Parts: sequence; structure tokens; C-alpha cells
Amino acid sequence: MKKQYDVVIIGSGLGGLVSAIILAKEGYSVCVLEKNNQFGGNLQTFVRDKTIFDTGIHYIGGLGKGQNLYQYFNYLGIVDQLNLKQLDKNAFDIISFEEDNTEYPHAQGFENFIEQLTKYFPEEKTNLKNYCKKIKSVCASFPLYNVNSEGQYGPEIFTLNTKETIASFTQNEKLQAILAGSNFLYAGIADKSPFYVHALITNSYIESAWRCINGGSQITKQLLKQLKKNGGEFYKHKEVIRFAVNNNRVHYVELKDGTTIAGSLFISNIEPKTTLRMVGQENFRKPFFNRIQNLDSVLSAFSLYIVFKSKTFKYINHNYYHFKSADDVWTSYDYDENSWPKTFMASMNASKKEEIWAEGMTFLTYMKYEDVLPWADTFNTVAQENNRGESYEEFKNRKASKFLDKIEKKFPGIKDCIQSIHTSTPLSYRDYIGGDRGNMYGYVKDSNDPMKTMIPSKTKLDNLYLTGQSINMHGVLGVTIGAVITCAEIVGKEYLMTKIKQANT
Repeated sequence: MKKQYDVVIIGSGLGGLVSAIILAKEGYSVCVLEKNNQFGGNLQTFVRDKTIFDTGIHYIGGLGKGQNLYQYFNYLGIVDQLNLKQLDKNAFDIISFEEDNTEYPHAQGFENFIEQLTKYFPEEKTNLKNYCKKIKSVCASFPLYNVNSEGQYGPEIFTLNTKETIASFTQNEKLQAILAGSNFLYAGIADKSPFYVHALITNSYIESAWRCINGGSQITKQLLKQLKKNGGEFYKHKEVIRFAVNNNRVHYVELKDGTTIAGSLFISNIEPKTTLRMVGQENFRKPFFNRIQNLDSVLSAFSLYIVFKSKTFKYINHNYYHFKSADDVWTSYDYDENSWPKTFMASMNASKKEEIWAEGMTFLTYMKYEDVLPWADTFNTVAQENNRGESYEEFKNRKASKFLDKIEKKFPGIKDCIQSIHTSTPLSYRDYIGGDRGNMYGYVKDSNDPMKTMIPSKTKLDNLYLTGQSINMHGVLGVTIGAVITCAEIVGKEYLMTKIKQANT
């Protein structure tokens, strides 16, 4: 590791790695510093009983040839190296309810999406067409989402509310719940979640939906290959603890081991609240610093990872979003000890292109950080192993047992297929990913006050930039575009988008 680089990037999540490759391709000397044992942030995987599980990437949209994420990944040089399995075209997601035996599909391709739901709601076809038209028109307003440098959206697009906008297309409350049924993807809040967030995510999956065979860490592996190919460097077990600032510029970062790395430009891919504190409150305007520190974090999750006995549970090539009732679609995060869990997302691990039997399955449900407060002072990762104690294990076992009872109702007999069960809580997400309170997707976006959660990728310091899921949008596509926005501040938007387009012609 050298003493000085053109660009020093703190954190090796997707935003940091994409930023690193873009700038390395432009001839900058780039160094990525990662505190953990594994690169990749939410792209990390882990193995239990020889079965691979994803921590955050359960499926990806927009990777069909010529689609938006395909074009970005193609420019980065990784798209042809990914090992992918396309989800069921007629049902990449299933929305289901305990009170109703019918399973309602979200299908790939807008015409197919409309056609599949029209089978269950024949009188709603026109309304479904209008809903899809609105999604496409909102997405068309975001230029970089469409791999363009030019384009414009009015401020009113940020004030549309998801629940209200969906309700404006249909009075059928069951259909409203089904259209909003995958809102776990952005931790939907009825009176806050903006429609543009719903539209950008939903559009991506309707265009095409994919699983990463053997896990999303392959994306990290390919990004690191490209970074190395373009002369970039990356180091793990290198925890940054301070940004040294003088005359409105970051001059170097100080590592936990006492070493310092200087740079001309710095990009922080770590949590913005943490970044600002490490830079120093005195280096920002007080209202800005306080606004960021007071932002509400998106809820976290409790995850159940099941390893199946050999050839006992059939592979399912779609995801489930399951609710107790349609009324719970917008209230599942509001639970107490008795009502938890109100919902869950279920996703399979794909291990090969064609498979009959599943090796494992992941179930996620909401969990508040407050639920794990008794152990909030503990810290545990592979790189820094600690035991949270017997009471924590008892808490996890109790929650897992209750969660499994709920899962058994939806998948009768699944308990008999289980070889082993593994869990993670908001503390796991906090310690491994570094998110505030273990949040899944950064900060809560609010259609009532959209400017409150807007965080610019360029800070007021002359050479400090931000990237990652809390800047712009979360998800693989959102973070990739966010990294492009960050780098566009450095090399110019029109110039960079021309380069990306040229790579795809």
C-alpha cells in the first residue's frame, strides 16, 4: 500500500467498488479500504452446512440484454462473467395472504404483468394498464435510470405517495395490496413512501428478474477483477477511524493501526452519519450535520436461513411476499411481541441453472433495532469475533421458533425437511454492513418532505464525496447509478454517460 493515491475510497460496498472502477478506468490511482474480512458490503455471502446464503442480494432486476443494469455492468466489464438464473417469467414474485389460498403473481414484461393479474381481476385490466403506464412515465423522468445524461423531472415527482397513487388506479383493496405487496423491498410506510421509489424498483424487476447462482458475492469478485485490471488497489482489515481536514480539504485518512493514507480525492462508501462524525462536526454547517444525524433509518430485519436435508424440498423459482391479511401490507412493521411476525419474504438460493431440489431457503421479516437493544453494546464479526451471551442466543432461538411456526403454515411440512437453521438480527447487519441501527436500505424517504432525506454526493469539503445506498437509491441498480452520479461530479456527467453508452454500442 502506497502512502498517497489520487482517490482513496473508504468502504468496499457496491458503491465504493463501482466508483473505484470508473475512476481507475479514467487513469486515476485508486485505493479501496475495507475494515471487514470480506469485500462487498451487502453483496457478501456466507456458508452454512456447505450451503451458500446471501446477506442482501436475493434477486436483481434490469439485467436483460440492453436493459439499464445490463448496460452499466457491461461498461464495468462484468456482465458476461455473471452466473445468473432468470426467475419465472409468469411469476418472479408471488403475493399471498393467510386468509386467501390464491397466490397472486408479479410477472416479467409489462404486457405479461397485466395479463397474469387480469386472470384474477378481469374487470381491472384498464386500471392495471394505467398503473403500468404511470410506472413507466415516472421512470422515464430519471435520465441516469435510462442511461442518459439529459432529462428532467419536476419536484412534484418526489411528493407522490405510493399508497395513495396505487389507490388512484383501482378501488379494489385486494388488488391495491397485491400491487404494493413487494414493498418490503423498500420497507414501505403508508404515509411516507414515495411513488418514485416504488416505480424505479418495480419497473426494474418487471423488465427482468434474476438470481445469482451461488450468491451475489460473484459480483464483488468480478468487480475486484476489473479494478485490479485497471490498476486499482484494494485492502481488507483496514479500518478508517478519522478523516484529517485542513483548509476545507481532506488531506489523509487515519487507520485503526495508526497508518495514514493521503489522497487528492476521497469517496466515503460508509454510512453518512458515521462519515460526518469521522470528518468532524466542525467541518460542516451545523444545520446540515444535525439534519443528517437526525434522519430516521429504515427498519432492519430478522433473517432465518434454512439448510434442507438432501432432496426433501423442491426448488421454487420465484420469491414470496406473504402476509397475514391484505390489511397488513402497509402495517407489517408495526408489531408487538404477540403479533410478530406479520409478514415475511421468502427466497431460494439458486445453485445451478436447472434444479429440482433446493439446498437452502432464506426468510426475512421486519425487526426493530429496539428489540435487540439489550445487546447493542456488543460487536461480533468474523474479523472481530465476540460472543453476545446466552440471553442473545435464547432471544434468537425464541424468535426463530415463532417465525418457523408462521412459515410452516404457508409451507406445510417444511419443518420436516430442515437439516439446520441459522439466524441474523439487526445487530448482524449493523456489524457486518455498518448501517445505522442495522437498517436495510439507508434512511426513510418521505413524500411529505422529500428534501429532508436528500443527501448530495458532493460534500461542502472540496475533495470529499459520498456514495452508497443512503445516497440517491438503494438496491444493486440504485447504488450502481448512485456511484455513477458520484463519479460524474469528478469527471463530468455528459462525458461519463457518453463513455457508458459507447461501451454498449
